Amino acid sequence: MIINGRTRPTAVIGWPIAQSLSPVMHNAAYESLGLNWACLPFGVTDQHALLAFTEAARRLPFVGFNVTMPYKQAMLELCDETATLAQMAGAVNTVHCVDGRLIGYNTDGRGMLESLADDAGFDPAGASVAIIGAGGAAGAAVTAFILARSSSVVLVNRDPARAESVLARVSNHLRGTTATAYPLDGSAADAVRSADLVVNATPVGMSLDDPSPVPASWLREGQVVLDMLYQRPETPLLRAAAQVGAHGIGGLGMLVAQGALAIDIWAGGEVAQSRTPRDVMRAAAETALEALSTGAGGGDDS
Repeated sequence: MIINGRTRPTAVIGWPIAQSLSPVMHNAAYESLGLNWACLPFGVTDQHALLAFTEAARRLPFVGFNVTMPYKQAMLELCDETATLAQMAGAVNTVHCVDGRLIGYNTDGRGMLESLADDAGFDPAGASVAIIGAGGAAGAAVTAFILARSSSVVLVNRDPARAESVLARVSNHLRGTTATAYPLDGSAADAVRSADLVVNATPVGMSLDDPSPVPASWLREGQVVLDMLYQRPETPLLRAAAQVGAHGIGGLGMLVAQGALAIDIWAGGEVAQSRTPRDVMRAAAETALEALSTGAGGGDDS
């Protein structure tokens, strides 16, 4: 990559951000596509810093930026315009900077569906799904499964009121999908166990001493289990899935796909190649993860 006076910046913002994989993935894709762009991580420590960054992004020649924890939901209110998927999800993870305006999107849900198809051969149409969590990632997942015409979606969260709030936001878009909220206790066990797909949309499992977000006894043979976490090849949830014979997949494919979809949005007609190369991005991410696992650091992006 050559940085010069014509290079335009992109970014990933969040906190913590030092070990984000987004810059290495994005910069590999830009080089492959022949785009004179450069992605940098910006540590945004609080709401004041978030406001400062968004104002700078309006005035500087940013192409766009990705948003990770903990600002996906806050970013929704800071955009000048938001796509319907972002409104339904209640979160923005991708922002396109256009003539001083911030246009918000959510690529998490579509990235998740792409990963499920590629990494597990899973078709959500007509399927039953259980999602653990009620934050921005869970909202994006609920939205994606509704639009994919899953038969039912169960949202399980420690605070059931937050889960109910997510479902209320999408209630006018259900189109035949049944949606139910449960507290994260024994009352949810049967609903999780009977689902065709279980998704962890919480950060539980990022720390080495974390438990599985749900017990192994809530899972069963033949299920597909997606843990959105990707920092290590085996999370507590994926170990629990393996114990019962479920098909577990990590979140790296989703991370790559949501990032590639962001570049698809930003690039528009700028490149002859219509689709950002997922294989290039994944190879770069896997190389970076291997370096981190051998002592160069950890991982915290989403």
